[in-house]
Parts: sequence; C-alpha cells; structure tokens
Amino acid sequence: MLKLDHLTVVAPTLTEGVAHVRNCIDIDVPFGTRHLYMGTHNHRLQLGNKTYLEIVALDPAGRSPGRARWFGVDDKAQVRRDWDAGRRLRGWVASTVDIDHYVSHDPAIFGEVIDLPLDAPAFAFSIPRDGHLPLDGAAPSLIDHKNDPTSMAEIPDLGARLRSFSVFHPDPEDLCALYQRLSVETPPAVRSGGELRYEAQIETPSGIRTLT
Repeated sequence: MLKLDHLTVVAPTLTEGVAHVRNCIDIDVPFGTRHLYMGTHNHRLQLGNKTYLEIVALDPAGRSPGRARWFGVDDKAQVRRDWDAGRRLRGWVASTVDIDHYVSHDPAIFGEVIDLPLDAPAFAFSIPRDGHLPLDGAAPSLIDHKNDPTSMAEIPDLGARLRSFSVFHPDPEDLCALYQRLSVETPPAVRSGGELRYEAQIETPSGIRTLT
C-alpha cells in the first residue's frame, strides 16, 4: 500500500517557491535542508497526520549527483514553463515499505530505486531515468523510509493542516484506475481538467487557504 508522505512545490528557486506559498496560505515556510547527495535544497512545513509540505529547488551551490536529480529539477526550462503556467504544486511523494515491488512492476513510471545518501543509505527513493516526475507528476514519487520515517520534530509546525488534496487530469478514469491498482491509501481526489494540475485545501491560523 502507498500512503501520502508529502506534497511537493517544485520551484525555479527557493525564493520564488517560498513567496508563492506565502501568497497562497499566508505562512512563511522555514528552511529545511540541503540535499548534498542530490544537489537540491528545500523548505518544509508540517501538514498534520505525519505529512508535510516541501518546497524544493535546484541548489545553485550544490554539486551534481552524477545522475538525474529528482522532481525534474535538472530541466530548468521545463520547471520555469510549469511555474509560469501556474503549475507549482507539482506532485506528491508516497511512502511504502516495499519500494522494489512497485518499481519492478512499473519501471516505465517510477524508473529505478536509488538508495540515499549514496555513502550511507538511510532511505530509498524512486527516480525515473531521465529525472522527470512520474507520468508528469500524475503518479507519485515513491519513498521507503526503511523503518525510520521522517521525524516530524525536525519539521516546523505552524498550525497548517491539510484538509483536501485534488488532482485535475484530462483522463480521470485512467488515473483513478492507476491509483486503485497501486493501492493508494486516500489518494488525491481526481477531477476532470484540461491539463494536469494539483490543488490543496489547507487550514491555517488565518483560515482555509488554497495551494496551487
């Protein structure tokens, strides 16, 4: 079974990502960490129920991992096009205790399993070989925490709580069938739309806000 782990805003820069989330939900998301093994960095915010929001971007001071990075950030032109088109909440990560099973059955979607960090693996992550989001973000990226889930104590809790998560897709029936086949626990609500996009309803100290 797959379970929502976190939502991902994929930004051209962290500054733009933080500003967008602030405009959407009226919260300044604090800095998280630098992924030295992936050449990216992030800001993070708890969303309740052991889930969180991640704003992720290419780290201009980071080093290349020698392979495609996650979340499609290597394709800077595409990240910018998506950003300018308003596709900013670009995907989600699902946790599993059997990542090899899912990836081996759908390598065209999920790519390959990468143990990270490379020098001292603490978790496994699925990354398509070209680094792009699985099915352009319609399918989740997968993470296996290896029985050591992300500590929520390390992620700021500023009172935000995820209330609903929806995906708009041109072929909603096929996407629903995919989520069912993958045994996704409480998947995003699938709605018909001209192009893939996400939105999340988040309860904040200033009221219910919409993140896109």
